[in-house]
Amino acid sequence: MSTSKQVVLTGITPSGTPHIGNYIGAIKPALELAKNPDYKARYFISDYHSLVKLWDADLRKQYTYEIAATWLALGLDPKQVVFYRQSDVPEIMELTWILTTMAAKGLLNRAHAYKAQVDANLEEGVDTDSGITMGLFNYPVLMAADILMFNTELVPVGKDQIQHVEIARDIAARFNHVYKTDLLTPPKALVDDKTQTIPGLDGRKMSKSYGNTIPIFAPEKKLRKLIMKIKTNSLLPEEPKVTKGCALFTLYQCFANEAELNEMKLRYQTGIGWGEVKQTLFEKINADLKAPRDKYNELMENHDKIESLLKHGAEQARMIALPLLNKVRKKIGI
Repeated sequence: MSTSKQVVLTGITPSGTPHIGNYIGAIKPALELAKNPDYKARYFISDYHSLVKLWDADLRKQYTYEIAATWLALGLDPKQVVFYRQSDVPEIMELTWILTTMAAKGLLNRAHAYKAQVDANLEEGVDTDSGITMGLFNYPVLMAADILMFNTELVPVGKDQIQHVEIARDIAARFNHVYKTDLLTPPKALVDDKTQTIPGLDGRKMSKSYGNTIPIFAPEKKLRKLIMKIKTNSLLPEEPKVTKGCALFTLYQCFANEAELNEMKLRYQTGIGWGEVKQTLFEKINADLKAPRDKYNELMENHDKIESLLKHGAEQARMIALPLLNKVRKKIGI
């Protein structure tokens, strides 16, 4: 069901404290997309998805508030975007079961996360199903329900996530074929080719699983301390340095303007100490994130405000979801 404005949807799993890699790679592009008049944005906190890996109820609640406060502090406008918590929209879970009856096991067998766990088990010489829950196996079906529930046309993803959108397309096509309808809109992946890997403290991709992250809203002293820990080589200050592949420069170019970047490139060529680069990087990031950090801290002191905004978003989401679910129910004879 196309509209004059295309529907774009993004989910954020509350599995850890948001870090600068999340900000540059996902949050910032999504916020820019939300301002585009050509799109209707639906952004949600996928707390049911987090159950696959996170079984600590208190941590889940904490991360949910941190994610909501992060997006709001960085400029998400609940008046322009439908912003909700997945568990506040029960229609999604009902649609998940309906889609599960349509999802081919062979299709889910090929899902990357499931295959990776099976391969790891084979390498370790243990049972192929060891440590695999049905939550992990059925994860793509819940993701498909998230997408299809809102007639989503575009899903912004990294290249490694394209498969999830393709699975949602396959399930939608199967449902539409079986019930001779066009109720479910087959989505398309929206891939940003400019997206780059954001390096962490050790030079590898910034990731919670590597423990090498810089929280977006780390207090000023902690932010500086973390940046000073970023891994560098042993070149002397007066020696020329290469910007390509340098974690410090990669992070700096995510925040600096063109003039600042050109100046830093010149300093690399003529010689600059790593300590000076780190201090410049700290000052730049700290200046950019100071105002949002203050707003974030204010929101984290007021969970009631976050709850109110999420509940309002859920009401908006349910106004979209329930009519579609009623049509689906009618089609399947329930």
